[in-house]
Amino acid sequence: MINLNQRENKIAKIFLEKGELQSSDIHKILLSKGEDVSLVTVKRVLSDMVKKGLLLLKGSGRSTSYVITSFGRLFVGIDAKEYISKDPDKRYGLDRYNFELLSSFPKEIFTKEELDYLNDITKAYGEKVKELTPAIQKKELERLIIELSWKSSKIEGNTYTLLDTEKLILKNEKAEGKTKEESSMILNHKDAFSFIYQNRESFKEIKKEDVEELHRLLVKDMNVSYGLRKNPVGISGSKYLPLDNVYQTEEALDDLLKKINEMKTSFSKALLSILGISYIQPFEDGNKRTSRLLADAILLAGQCAPLSYRNVDEKEYKEAVIAFYEINSIIPFKKIFVEQYKFAAKNYVVK
Repeated sequence: MINLNQRENKIAKIFLEKGELQSSDIHKILLSKGEDVSLVTVKRVLSDMVKKGLLLLKGSGRSTSYVITSFGRLFVGIDAKEYISKDPDKRYGLDRYNFELLSSFPKEIFTKEELDYLNDITKAYGEKVKELTPAIQKKELERLIIELSWKSSKIEGNTYTLLDTEKLILKNEKAEGKTKEESSMILNHKDAFSFIYQNRESFKEIKKEDVEELHRLLVKDMNVSYGLRKNPVGISGSKYLPLDNVYQTEEALDDLLKKINEMKTSFSKALLSILGISYIQPFEDGNKRTSRLLADAILLAGQCAPLSYRNVDEKEYKEAVIAFYEINSIIPFKKIFVEQYKFAAKNYVVK
């Protein structure tokens, strides 16, 4: 895991926006932004960033230039809200699939400080789990399923309230004025979570057939085809266009699952599954729902707290995902992940 310092992050953001540049170009831009820095210092910082794999050196002598690497893109701290505020066609991000992205992920994408924090939370969560009685366990599991089904569906535009979701799941009472698809989406979340909860051991290593089964459960009775999509898809609010070739899509999914299985911690596996499935868009619809449930399956398999996203801001969630699509930075969504994990470990107890 790389942690960019303030100056490295400023320089990396310049490369994201401007593309290939020489050291003199960077120096001028920094001066124009009020940075009191010498050209010698800029060259030294650029050299360090090349050594860290953040930048790629091109040419030699006076023709030397630099470009940001896919590895570097992962760790650039950007303001997702500010970036998304511009119209899609006016943004400087990528509009096509980055074939170097998945292979650029290191085996750990959290800092030592972040991991210590997440592990401490998980340890406290584990102590609570030990004290569960069967009756409390049943109630806690129901509550998590209801809140996850509600919020995950709401992120996708579902208009069910939390109270209506509870009635639907516990009493099979459909809310008035809601579509069949909205009701199905909620109930499908319940079935999908039951599937991963009962089969958590199988998610210690992620297999394509399990991901496809998870997707099938989430889109049942919603007029969505099962299996890998054969047609192009667009993404609302983003300039990014996923792969439109089924063979490339399948290969990308295989690469993603291989990379997830190589990751060191359940936290990194879960975060990569959320962003990776959303990025590849392997299915006709239901990709983000599948990514969220897959992440929970991974967390459960690792004896960690599953996420409900109950208090996540849907707009912030979408901005962070689009920032990953176009910038390939994990930083905005990683912040959400840590916040939601803290909330989940504090508010739920699932054995």
